[in-house]
Amino acid sequence: MRILWAPWRMSYIKNADRMHGCFLCESIGKRDEDTYIVYRSEKVFVILNSYPYNTGHIMIAPYRHIAELESLDDKETIDLINTMKKSLRVLRDVYSPQGFNIGINIGRVAGAGLESHLHVHIVPRWGGDTNFMPIIGGDKVLPEDLTTTWRKIRDAFKKS
Repeated sequence: MRILWAPWRMSYIKNADRMHGCFLCESIGKRDEDTYIVYRSEKVFVILNSYPYNTGHIMIAPYRHIAELESLDDKETIDLINTMKKSLRVLRDVYSPQGFNIGINIGRVAGAGLESHLHVHIVPRWGGDTNFMPIIGGDKVLPEDLTTTWRKIRDAFKKS
């Protein structure tokens, strides 16, 4: 069995049980630049992950606070899929990734840190984006700060 370490996630894990409320719902009513929301459509919004696995790691969530994929109505489902497609185009334009990880964690045992508000993760990937630093050094190196990432992705959404 191989063991993969992700030590940069520990600060999130330690605080996950202490978090009250829903950071996605709380973000909706705040200024986009304060919460890293990069795009708002009619039924869903796109926000940077504040604990990213890679630069450009975004999440797409419905405005409505629901936990299950099957609870989305038809308009939310269509908007979610269309926003995923648009997000992929934007991330390709901004970062030219070689691939993507796209996923939805439903339920705590599936890895959902916020299990009460459905959200889709899109993580851009490049060959060699995982190296010795997290394993040997216990550090994840992200080449760009969140504010710069927010500006680039937000501006690309505005242009698209």
